[in-house]
Amino acid sequence: MIRARKHTILLSTAAMLSAYASFTYAQTAYPVKPVQVIVGFPAGGSVDVMARNYIAVLSAQLGQQFIVVNRDGASGTIAFAALANAKPDGYTIGAGPTTPITNAPHLMKGIKYNLDSFEYVCQVFENVFTIGVPQDSPLRSIQDFIAAARANPGKLSYAHSGIGTVPHLAIASFALRVGIQVNAVAYRGEAPLLPDLIAGRVDFGGPAVSSVAGRSQLRALGVFADYRHPAFPDVPTFAELGIPTLPPGLNGLYAPKGTPVDVLQTLERGCEAVTQSETFRAAAQKLHQPVVFLDRAAFAKRAAEDYRIKAELIKTLNISAQ
Repeated sequence: MIRARKHTILLSTAAMLSAYASFTYAQTAYPVKPVQVIVGFPAGGSVDVMARNYIAVLSAQLGQQFIVVNRDGASGTIAFAALANAKPDGYTIGAGPTTPITNAPHLMKGIKYNLDSFEYVCQVFENVFTIGVPQDSPLRSIQDFIAAARANPGKLSYAHSGIGTVPHLAIASFALRVGIQVNAVAYRGEAPLLPDLIAGRVDFGGPAVSSVAGRSQLRALGVFADYRHPAFPDVPTFAELGIPTLPPGLNGLYAPKGTPVDVLQTLERGCEAVTQSETFRAAAQKLHQPVVFLDRAAFAKRAAEDYRIKAELIKTLNISAQ
């Protein structure tokens, strides 16, 4: 009887060890097959190019193929709707800016997801925007700009890449903070506005640093960030001028809500390794995109704060959802 009981205990222990080994393997096995990465913007655009650069390094880090699939349209919301409805197993993830989550729900009707529909895996880089003017503009500094706007209320016009985009809201917030009135001119993206800005058909604009750097026809007066941009070390930030502004464009990785924690941890570790990789850092530097890593908790907190700020600002600006 004693021997039989001992045998039973040994079998139970063996079963437990086997189960533990299986559990440990399940934790470390991901990914065991190709991973689809949804990008909500067109192939060849700045969001897509940056995403492909860090996804290529992530693929090498995790030893599995990560396949970028572009599902562009509706300001990135088509892609995030697809991601929200994907199976939460780690084999469908998303890459891109937070704006389809933090901005779009306040601007567009009928969106089928919300802030809590996703797991925020990591922030990878920030897309920093500027107040930029034509090279021959008489405005040489932000102080010049504010003085000119106050002397001519409602006369200065600016180009932005669409209602509710980061540059539109950043400039609108800045105008409210310093008490000036300027006229917004909306374009369908950044590429169409650049020729008009260069030609002086608008007085200033909100282009990304990546669009101003290397263009002798444009000059940056200030950057919307809390650190000086490496491409423009002599251009002040609004933060150092004592003018609070919105965050830059936050870009990273996302997964559907409910994705297993061990999968998220694997992706998070891989993501951090990507941001430390010389290969990715060199690519980001070439594209003038500062690498700024945030882990899951910090990225989720920052996205939630950005969502709250954008909701308040859009309400203040009296922009109605369309």
